[in-house]
This record gives sequence, C-alpha cells and structure tokens, in this order.
Amino acid sequence: MTAKILVVDDEAKIVKLVRSYLEQAGFAVVEAADGQTALIQARREQPDLIVLDLGLPGLDGLEVTRTLRRERATPIIMLTARIEDTDKIVGLELGADDYITKPFNPRELVARVRSVLRRTGSAAPAPAVLRAGEMVLDTGGHQATLDGRILDLTPTEFELLAVLLQNPGRVFTRLELLDRVQGDAYEGYERTIDAHIKNLRAKLGDDPRRPRFIQTVFGIGYKLGGLGADL
Repeated sequence: MTAKILVVDDEAKIVKLVRSYLEQAGFAVVEAADGQTALIQARREQPDLIVLDLGLPGLDGLEVTRTLRRERATPIIMLTARIEDTDKIVGLELGADDYITKPFNPRELVARVRSVLRRTGSAAPAPAVLRAGEMVLDTGGHQATLDGRILDLTPTEFELLAVLLQNPGRVFTRLELLDRVQGDAYEGYERTIDAHIKNLRAKLGDDPRRPRFIQTVFGIGYKLGGLGADL
C-alpha cells in the first residue's frame, strides 16, 4: 500500500520540489499552502505522515502541530528556516517526530520520511506486550495504558518508551536513544531526547524528582527504573 504524505508549505517552489522527490520515491502526495488548509487536508486525507513548514502565514506550524496532536498521532516532520534550537525544541515538545532545517537536501528529506514511516509502521518487536508496574505497552496493537487508562502517545514517544521497557535498568545515553528511535538518517541534537522525555513524563504523571518510571542518570542519560517501578 502506497504511503500518503501531506506536504504543507506556503512556498510553491518548495512544495513542487518536495512533491517531485517524494513521488519519485513511490509516495502519494497531497498539498496545503497554509495552516488552516493543512488541518482540513489532514482530517480529510488521513495521511500517513505530514511534512509541515514551521513558518506558515496565519496559523503557523506550531499551532497546526498543537491542534493535530489533540486529534491524532500522525507522524510530523517539521520544515524550519529558523536556526535557533529553542524553536526546534518547542516543536518537538508539541509532538513533532523530527525536523529538518531549510535549505535542505530533498534526498535527505525523503530519507527522513522513510525512517519515520519505517519505525512507526514496522513489525512490532518481541515481546508483544511490555510491562512496568501498572504500565502496559501492546507493541502489536501500538497501544499504551497506565492504571487502565489509554495513553495518547506520539509514535516517537511510544518507540522511546518501548526501548526503555525492553531494557529495564539499562542506562541509555541521549545519542543511543536518538539512534534507537530516529534511525541512521536522523542528524538532530541530543537535546531533542530531553523534549520527548519531558512529554512522556507529563503523560505518565511522572515527577522527575521521584520518578515511578523514567529516571535521569545525570551526565549520561536515562533509564527505566524509578522509585516504585515494578519491573
């Protein structure tokens, strides 16, 4: 089945270029030139992934991401002309899965798209059900629950949590976690993992000072095995 990609950018030349490379790579492409249309297209077309420009007129990419994350977990790759780390971190904290900075190599963008789709649509790792205390990850059904309630996780958050649950007590550096959840095509900063961990902790109700699940190992990274985690 051909994966469908929604490309959102107000620069027609960029949309044309990205569309050409994605279609050559075998993807189906739909377009939007502004944030409001992006939301309409996302709801109507149900894309498998969204390539989303940050600097859209009117409703910007951050607001589009915020709105989409309240409705669905579709993977999002941000396109940004902003070089400040804070802008990228904000996007990741809102739930974006990856970002690429303009100007960019369209072949790299295709590689990023394939990487995100591969990890979000790949076969589930064994075991199919992972547990830590009252938290359960069904990797086959791609569903996470805590104390019986379903957790609304992005694909990256789910993958990150799965890696930690598969290796209870093991300390992962930020680079190791980036490699596990983003793949070889990703060339982001180690700090992006901190943004995903922050989101995960908020959704788990995990106090970083007395964590039930995700523990910070200062100067190194993170591990599963906070206070009270029944591993």
